[in-house]
Amino acid sequence: MTSYLITGAGRGLGLELAAQLASLPTSQVSTVFAAIRSSTPPSALQTLIDHSKGRVIALTSTVVTDRASLDKAAAQVEALLNGKGLDVLINNAGVMPPAFKGIAKMDNLRYAFEVNVEAVHETTSAFLPLLKKGTGKKVVNISTTLGSMDHAPKYKWAPFPAYKISKTALNMLTVQWAQEYAEEGFTVFAVTPGWLKTDLGTENADLDVSVGAKATLHVIGNSTTEDNGTFRNILVPGWENTDGPNQYDGKIVPW
Repeated sequence: MTSYLITGAGRGLGLELAAQLASLPTSQVSTVFAAIRSSTPPSALQTLIDHSKGRVIALTSTVVTDRASLDKAAAQVEALLNGKGLDVLINNAGVMPPAFKGIAKMDNLRYAFEVNVEAVHETTSAFLPLLKKGTGKKVVNISTTLGSMDHAPKYKWAPFPAYKISKTALNMLTVQWAQEYAEEGFTVFAVTPGWLKTDLGTENADLDVSVGAKATLHVIGNSTTEDNGTFRNILVPGWENTDGPNQYDGKIVPW
């Protein structure tokens, strides 16, 4: 039985990841900790909790940009695990601030770094003691192909420079954690879940959130220490060689 913790689990991809994990048998998934910044779960998450038979637990008032809040959440998880460790941490919380007037007018770079990079680092650090006690020892950072420097030319049209820059930094942060904890059996990697129809991705996106979540969980579930320090793409049949900027071929994404 595997325990999971997902940040940004109140809506979108985070909520769907929690729902799909909760639908798996208890022999595969024991507990899903859904970290949210609000003091009470949104209605969709509350419904999931109510039907989960205690397997989905909300970590309310968990602010990923506040280390004291993260330490409090870690203590709560430690108590609930009753001596066991945390197996998988999914750093999903993120922001995508635009710069419609061009990069010279970009005024949200610090904000993007705080949430997309620094908060991921602090969250991983806060839960590291529990992850060391776990059997999975997996840290999964939700990234994007917009953060790939190799792919930058084909995303020139997207007016989200702070998002792109911060996700590129997240990828390097992922590598640094992967290198430092490889000898302890950790698997730390980044995965792009695709362009999804969520509040963040909008209805213009490629994939339904359920498709992206399922493909992301497939990557996570089948990952091994060989994936440590990599940047993984999801696999969606029919999308391997499509026209346009996005392909979902299940391969390693170039940095």
